Amino acid sequence: MVTQFSRGQKAQLSAVTQSTDLYIGVQINAPGEWDISCFGLDTSDQLSDDRYFVFFNQPSSPEGSVRQLGPQQGDSQAFQVNLDRVPTSIGRLSFCAALDGVGSASAIASGCLRIVAGGTEVLRYAFTGADFTSERAVMIGDLYRKGVWRIAAIGQGFQGGLAELIRSYGGEVADEPQAAAPPPLPAAPPRPVHDQRKTAPPAAPPPPAVPPARQQPASGQPGYGASPGQPGQPGYGPPPGQPGQPGYGPAPGQPGQPGYGGQPGYGGQPTPAGQPAYAGAAGGMPGAQPPVPAAGFGGPEPLPSQVQPTQPGALNSLAPYRELPTTGRWTQQNGKLVKVTLGEDALALRGAMVAYQGNIEFDYKSAGLRGLIEGKLTGQSLKLMTCKGQGEVFLAQDAADLHIVELGNSSLCINAKNLLAMDATVRTEVRRIESAGIPGGGLFHFEVSGPGTVVVMTKGSPMTLPVAGPTFADMNALVAWTTGMRVSVSTQVRISRQIYAGSSGEALALQFMGFAGHFVVVQPYEV
Repeated sequence: MVTQFSRGQKAQLSAVTQSTDLYIGVQINAPGEWDISCFGLDTSDQLSDDRYFVFFNQPSSPEGSVRQLGPQQGDSQAFQVNLDRVPTSIGRLSFCAALDGVGSASAIASGCLRIVAGGTEVLRYAFTGADFTSERAVMIGDLYRKGVWRIAAIGQGFQGGLAELIRSYGGEVADEPQAAAPPPLPAAPPRPVHDQRKTAPPAAPPPPAVPPARQQPASGQPGYGASPGQPGQPGYGPPPGQPGQPGYGPAPGQPGQPGYGGQPGYGGQPTPAGQPAYAGAAGGMPGAQPPVPAAGFGGPEPLPSQVQPTQPGALNSLAPYRELPTTGRWTQQNGKLVKVTLGEDALALRGAMVAYQGNIEFDYKSAGLRGLIEGKLTGQSLKLMTCKGQGEVFLAQDAADLHIVELGNSSLCINAKNLLAMDATVRTEVRRIESAGIPGGGLFHFEVSGPGTVVVMTKGSPMTLPVAGPTFADMNALVAWTTGMRVSVSTQVRISRQIYAGSSGEALALQFMGFAGHFVVVQPYEV
């Protein structure tokens, strides 16, 4: 049975076929000549090794894991892919087509990408020119790693032709004008580059391929994308930068701040030099996983020679915010959004789903009659849904700061208002702190126990206080604390305060007493 994919659909390859020796066929029925190629990209989606650009002038990768077969079985171009032989440095195989000549992708009458395993077609993604406008190249589909091999139907148009597509992936093109003739180099085999004439590379070998991020325009020559101007003057296009800086793109940030747009990290506060921009990663929740910083958010400031121009197209403009690779069952996408990879069920607040991929079902999670009564009496209730199936669910709530906390086999006391999601294996129970000093005679909270993981929400960056002696925390700012401590109430209210006007506003606080290893977590916000 052939699995039909639609534009934007993703799935694990194992859901389609267990084979790793695949035939990839691409059909394009359209006017003009279309160059169909495969880009072997690294984990940063860059063509860091141009030996893994498989096209008409280079029909095979070094070890033969990807081979171009030419037209086969009615396909305009075909590839043989052995995923077991693809080196770990290659994280994505992107199959693309570019028009060689005039025209656009809107003229495509019909096209498809299909996968054949063991002589049987197992997947087909069909597309037409109605999916595109004036683009001259198409990113058709990808095979990529996320723990396991996956398949994605991309269907994304690209305004430039093949040369611009190569540059967008960080590659070089032989026909690109050089600012000045390089000095003679020792004889060496030329690196394979795209030749618009589809002939052998030019007699003069090109300079060694260097990722564009490390290239600078020569003095007196135009920068990327600019036409040549007068000697010593830049051509039209973006204004030139200061000496040692590029003349395009966002300005680099200050030391200790991210370079994307020169803006500070999460929370809008400048990051001190040598400290992470994500405040939850330092002094935040113990056991919490710091987020993997997206490009431009909390990462190191790029050198001026590393700043690249933004290529045309919305996909390239939004590249700094792309989905981060899966690093486990729970993956921090940024400070305010997490991703859970399903297999086993997960629980989350109703309405917390912002996106999902795969075959996912969301079911109402009932707390039962006892849970309903407890919620009414204690205020510690959770309105949960069950996320189940195969795929990935992205969760967030009111742009709150999120922290992934691995419980292991330990327990944690937490305010129900600060819980976003958890593994279905986590046990929860409403507990009461008995104290005559608390209005109503007690304080209720949730106790969560492992094994499993919980996702904790805070307003702003939390602070963790080790309990090495008497430690006090405002009841309204308290997020969580370790179980096993002695908890009591400390009050600043005196009889005179009740008789005379005026109050500090800090009437009640909880006092914690515990041994080494205990802690409390507070947030810079009072509920």
